[in-house]
Amino acid sequence: MVKGKSVMKIKNGFILRVIAGSYVVIAAGDEAVDFGGMITVNDTGAFLWKLLEKGATKSELTEKLLLEYDVDTETAERDIDEFIEKIRSGNILTDE
Repeated sequence: MVKGKSVMKIKNGFILRVIAGSYVVIAAGDEAVDFGGMITVNDTGAFLWKLLEKGATKSELTEKLLLEYDVDTETAERDIDEFIEKIRSGNILTDE
C-alpha cells in the first residue's frame, strides 16, 4: 500500500517521452546503465508521471486524478497504487 502523506517524486535521470504515439519512460545518463530498458505507460500513467515529476503525495494524486477523469475514489486509489508499485519496482521513484 502506498502511503498517503509522504511526498513521492520521479528520480532525476528518468524522462517521459512520446514515441510512435505511446508514452514511454526512458533513462538518461547514469540511470541508463542500471535501468537498461523502457516502460510504456497509458494516458493516466502519463498524467500521474507529470504530477510526480514535481513531487506529490498519494492524496494529492488521488485528488487530481478525480478532477481529471470520470472515476470513483476506490478505482482511482487502486490505479494509483498499481502505478506507484510499477515505477517503484523499476527504482524510478523516491520518497522525499
